[in-house]
Amino acid sequence: MLVRYKIPKTLLWVTNLFFIFLFIFTLFRFATFLAFKPATLGFTESLASFLLGFEYDIRWIAIVLLPVVLVSLSPKLSPFYSEKNKKWWTWYLAIATFILFFFFAADFGSFTYNRTRLDAGALNFAEDARISISMLWQSYPLFWLVMGLIVAVLIFRWMYHRSHWTVISKTEGLKIPYRRKWFYVAAVVLGVFVYGFSLQPLSWKKAFTLRDSFKSYLALNPLQNFFTTLKFRTPQYSESVAKQYYPVMAELLGLKNKSDFNYKRVVLPQANAIESKPNIVLVLCESFSMYKSSMSGNPLNTTPFFNQLSKEGIFFNRCFTPHFSTARGLFATLTGIPDVQLYKFSTRNPLALNQHTVINNFEDYQKMYFLGGSPEFNNFEGLLKNINGLQMYTEGKFKAPKINVWGISDKSLFLEANKVFREQQQPFFAIIQTADNHRPFNIPSTETDFSKETVSKDSLRLYGFDSNEEFNAFRYADYCIRQFMEAARKEDYFHNTIFVFVGDHGVSGNAKKMYPSVWTDQRLTDEHVPLLFYAPYLLPAQLRQEVVSQIDVLPTIAGMVSQPYVNHTLGRDVLDSATKDNMAFIINGQGRIGLVTDRFYFNMNIDYTADQPNSGAVVAFPDPRLYSLTSDALDLSASERDSVKERLSTLTKAYFETAKWMLMNNKQAN
Repeated sequence: MLVRYKIPKTLLWVTNLFFIFLFIFTLFRFATFLAFKPATLGFTESLASFLLGFEYDIRWIAIVLLPVVLVSLSPKLSPFYSEKNKKWWTWYLAIATFILFFFFAADFGSFTYNRTRLDAGALNFAEDARISISMLWQSYPLFWLVMGLIVAVLIFRWMYHRSHWTVISKTEGLKIPYRRKWFYVAAVVLGVFVYGFSLQPLSWKKAFTLRDSFKSYLALNPLQNFFTTLKFRTPQYSESVAKQYYPVMAELLGLKNKSDFNYKRVVLPQANAIESKPNIVLVLCESFSMYKSSMSGNPLNTTPFFNQLSKEGIFFNRCFTPHFSTARGLFATLTGIPDVQLYKFSTRNPLALNQHTVINNFEDYQKMYFLGGSPEFNNFEGLLKNINGLQMYTEGKFKAPKINVWGISDKSLFLEANKVFREQQQPFFAIIQTADNHRPFNIPSTETDFSKETVSKDSLRLYGFDSNEEFNAFRYADYCIRQFMEAARKEDYFHNTIFVFVGDHGVSGNAKKMYPSVWTDQRLTDEHVPLLFYAPYLLPAQLRQEVVSQIDVLPTIAGMVSQPYVNHTLGRDVLDSATKDNMAFIINGQGRIGLVTDRFYFNMNIDYTADQPNSGAVVAFPDPRLYSLTSDALDLSASERDSVKERLSTLTKAYFETAKWMLMNNKQAN
C-alpha cells in the first residue's frame, strides 16, 4: 500500500524493519510470560501488561530506526544510494540487534535468578566481572548461549538484507522520487513513538500502576528498565528532611531527647545480661528463605536439624531483611542501617563505607571473619575494615580445596572455623558467611554422608523451589550447620557461646502453601528469613512471633552481654521489654518502600523526581497500599484503613529519609 503512494524506498525499508523489530520484542515478552508467569495468572489478566509493553517497545524500536531516517535526509547517505551504504546500514542494524539480544538474554537471566527485570543494579556485579563471569560460567551453558546469540544476530542481518532486496524488487521501474517531506513526517512519527501517546511522556513508573510485581515487570522491557534506573545509582539524601522526621524516629527508638538531631545512645546492660563474657558466633546464611525451610511447615522438610535447633533457642519466625542481596544483608547486619541506596550496593560506594558498628563495643574480644571465597566480591572487605582488629579467614587461607567460584564448601568453612575457635584463649566475636546455597549449587562429590533427593517438578514449584539442584542445596545448608554444631558441641568454648543464625536475604517464590497470598504476591519472600539465638547453657528457649529486622541483630546480641554499648543507628534490642511497635522496614527493586508490622504490610512508591540531594523538600510517596499479613482479606473499616495507612506512611517516610541520611553520616569516628 505504501508503494502506491510512492513513499521513498528508505522509508519502505524502515517500515519493514519496524515490524521485524516489533516481532522480536513481542516474541521476547511472550517468552518471559510463558517462562516466569505465576501458575494462577492467565493471558487475559496480563493483557494490560502487553498493551503497555507495546508502548515501551515501539519507543525503543523508534530509537533504533530514527538514525536511519534522520541521516537519510541527505540522499547520498541513504541505504539505497549505493551498495556500500546498504552494507554499512545492515551492519548498524546487526550491531543494534546484538545489543538488543544481549539485553534480552541478560534480562532473562535476571528473571531466572531473582524474578526481576534487568536494572542498573546489574552493574554491581560488573564491578566484580571476574567472579561474576565465573559464577555464570559454572551455573549456565554460557558458551552455547553466546554462540546462539551470535547465530541469531547473523540470521537477522540476513533478514535485513532480504528486506532491502524486497523493497528494491517491489519498486523496480516505479521511479519513486526522493521527497524530503516524507522523511520529516517519518521523523515526527518516530518522535511521537519515543515520547508516548499521551500529554505526559511515557514514564518508567507507569508500569508500576499495574499493582502487581510480575505484571509490572512484564510490561517493561529490559532497555527501559536498565537505562531509567541508571540515574538512581547516585546516593541522595536531605538532612533537613531527615531532621523533620527525627521526632518520629526518636519516639520509635525510645530516645530520651526528642528534639536534638542525635541518634547516639549509650545502652547499659540489663539485669539479666550474661556476665560470663560469652563468645559470639554470627552466621550469615546465604539465601536462607524462611518459607523454604522446615520452620515454616514446608512439607519438603529441607531443614530438620535447624528446625530442632530453633526449638532449643530464641527463635524469631518473622524476621525480615531490609533489601534483597548478600551485600545489602551484610551491610544492614553490621551497620544497623537499611541499605537504601538505589541500584548500587553501599559496599560499593566509597562515601558510605566508613561506618560505626556495634561489634567494636565488644572490648577484649578477638574479632574474626570467615568466608570461603574472596572478600573482594561486592567489596565486603571494604565494609569489614570498620571492625577494629578484625582477623580475616578467607580464600587462600584454608586447607580445604576450592569447589567453585565461591571458594571452599560451607562444611569445610564451618569445620575450619571450629578449629580456630577451639584454640582461642580470650572471648571472641566471629562472623561466618556461607555461600553454597547459591548458584551454581555445587555439592562436593566427596560428601558421602549427604544424600541427594529427587522431588517432582510439580512438588518443587508448589513448595517454592525451581529445581532439584536448588532443593538439595538448601538441604545441604542444613547438613553443613549440623556438622558444625556437632563439632562445636565437643569443644570447651561451646558452653559459653551464643550462636546467631540469620539469613542474608530470602528468595522470591511460591509460598502460598505456607503463608497468605500477600507474602508471595508482594514478594515478602525476598526478605523473610529465620533468626535464631542459640546457647543452650545461657539462653532459655523461646518462640518469638513478633516482627523484627535484620538491623536488630547486633543490638540484640549486645544486649545479651553484660557491657554497655553505643548505638548510632536504627537497630533495636528486640529482647528489651521497653522495645515497642514491632516492625521492619523494606525497600524493593520495584521502587517501593514499606513496613511490615505484626498485622500489616504497608508499601508506597518512591517519587524519584522529587528526591533531590539537599533540596530540603519533603518527598511525596504516592499510591499507598495496605495488606493483611495474616489473611487474604483486610478486615478493617474505611476509617480504620485510612488511619493505619496514615500512621504507617509517616513511619515509612521517616525510616527511608533517616536511613538515606545515615548512610553518609554514621561515621566510625563519631
